[in-house]
Amino acid sequence: MIEAALGLGLFGILMVLFIWFLPVLLILRSDKTSGLEKLAWLGLIFFFSWFSWILYALLAPLSKKET
Repeated sequence: MIEAALGLGLFGILMVLFIWFLPVLLILRSDKTSGLEKLAWLGLIFFFSWFSWILYALLAPLSKKET
């Protein structure tokens, strides 16, 4: 009944969830940032979703890594 109302099957729901979590997965696997900076970017993702991931791709890291 719910499936008919939404027009989505289980596969469709899983695809939507995957697309929603994709920025989170990309940041978690990225080597551009670490520690608190990565945690801050992940927090932004949960509050502002894809827009924050675009900013992450353009701006991260905010500070240069010490070598």
